[in-house]
Amino acid sequence: MFRLNFDFKLVILIITILLNLKLNAKDIELSINNASSANDVYQYELLKMALARSNKSYRLQQRENKLNEAQLVHFVTNNQLDVIWVATNQAYEEKMLPIRVPLFKGLIGHRLFIIRQGEQSQFSHINTLNDLQQLKLGQGAMWADTKVLKSAGLNVVTTLKYENLFYMLDGGRFDMYPRGVHEPFEEVKRYAELPLVVEKDLLLVYPLAVYFFVSNDNRQLAKEIETGLNAMIEDGTFDQYFYNYPMVHNALKLAKLGSRKKIFINNANMSSKTPFNDERLWLDLKFIP
Repeated sequence: MFRLNFDFKLVILIITILLNLKLNAKDIELSINNASSANDVYQYELLKMALARSNKSYRLQQRENKLNEAQLVHFVTNNQLDVIWVATNQAYEEKMLPIRVPLFKGLIGHRLFIIRQGEQSQFSHINTLNDLQQLKLGQGAMWADTKVLKSAGLNVVTTLKYENLFYMLDGGRFDMYPRGVHEPFEEVKRYAELPLVVEKDLLLVYPLAVYFFVSNDNRQLAKEIETGLNAMIEDGTFDQYFYNYPMVHNALKLAKLGSRKKIFINNANMSSKTPFNDERLWLDLKFIP
């Protein structure tokens, strides 16, 4: 009887351990940045969809406080965050492990400008890069494309905090604030207390991609995300999500990209491993649904 009782307790113990292991395996928690804006929510939901293609179950845990870009890079390289999304450059791709699928199909490199209300006439005469070089542009100090703009001879005023830029523009610290096509229309609504509008005539274009990044020693997670994103591209889910996401859909309608004057500049900070040859990954201005 004692032997039977002992064996039964041992079996129960083993089952309990195995169930706990299974439960833990089904609930992998990933720490990410706070996703409070429409821009961040787009990438947050895209990450969830990519990970849902895995045979594992992930739970995304957002930080309470939003981090700036310098903090994001520091946190992921020190394994305090599992996944971040930022615009790429060669330095980032050396510090961290990129998943080279452009989350916005390169739309981030198509820049509109936020300007002060009532000043549109000052920008309507701009036709060339040289014209643009006469003005001051606002940027985040650590943003990947800040170097791109400076390398093109543009006069750039920087700050570490994203939120500061709207108030600095309103205060006359610079003339215009370049934003990815999908960003400015939502942002001027969010900062409705400031007299800011989206400029109507110009489009600055350069190669740029936003990627998911993980730490260099988290290759398995990178593989899971990449596999999920590629599956979404293959079955059309990625494009369906991108073009129908309200922020992107509305911005493409409002931006009227076809009628804007386009100024092209180079981006020497893009890695040689950037998948430019895969046309499925990039926005084609000739075809916007």
